[in-house]
Amino acid sequence: METVPIQLPDGTTVPVRLIPAKGAHRHPITADTPRPVVVIAPGLGVPGEYYSLFGMPLAERGFDVALLEVRGNGSQPAPGPAGYGYQELVAVDFPAMFEAVRLRFPDSTPYLLGHSMGGQLGVMYASRIRGRLGGLILIASGTPHFRGYSGLAAVGSAALSLTANLAGFWPGDIITAGGFGRQSKALIADWARLARTGRFQPAGADIDYEERIGRLKLPVLSITMTGDELTPRGSARQLLAKLPEADITTWHNPAPLGHNGWISDPGSTIDYVEKWLRDR
Repeated sequence: METVPIQLPDGTTVPVRLIPAKGAHRHPITADTPRPVVVIAPGLGVPGEYYSLFGMPLAERGFDVALLEVRGNGSQPAPGPAGYGYQELVAVDFPAMFEAVRLRFPDSTPYLLGHSMGGQLGVMYASRIRGRLGGLILIASGTPHFRGYSGLAAVGSAALSLTANLAGFWPGDIITAGGFGRQSKALIADWARLARTGRFQPAGADIDYEERIGRLKLPVLSITMTGDELTPRGSARQLLAKLPEADITTWHNPAPLGHNGWISDPGSTIDYVEKWLRDR
């Protein structure tokens, strides 16, 4: 695994980890059969390196793999009051990291695999670049809009946003039980707005994301997980409903892996992802 540090305009450094395809299943790249590079965008508070538990065996199936990082997960320095939100992540960070992926795997077609919030960011990024992705893979990913839940998700998101505003950042490194790590207050505010309204309207948006997402025409695989209380099926359906023009495939993994368990126990999920990619 190679690690490439990416320096962003504000001085933040985020790593991109690159895993070339290997093993007996590797197939050659030709003009007619480009090899996918699966670009994994992490969930909130989950370090990108952790996804090597999924990425390594995926590379052994013959796919190039790249592990992105979300600021606050494994970036330096840690988030402070200056903040960043969804807009900065998809308009600044993702393009810089994808350029490193393109340079390393110039003949591979990128498929963005987003976990949880990483899937939300992936959909937004796809709406910005449109035809330059082979497809989207959304795992345990939906919207936090309260209508997708049976509980009081919107109330919880509002509490996170209020705490982040008072502290200048979300102190998830102190709130260790499901705290999601230390995060920017702007990021938490964007997430809370999505939970309240069900719409992608990040602060500082330079495009109408809802309109752009609604026009996306690309293959999408959405995988939900048994035992996942953070992204139940209703949450995933709400995200897919924003993609009426996409070619959508859904699969519910019957294994009780919950929101994160599929990363460290990847077999059944990789089997389905591989089948879907081979069918493109």
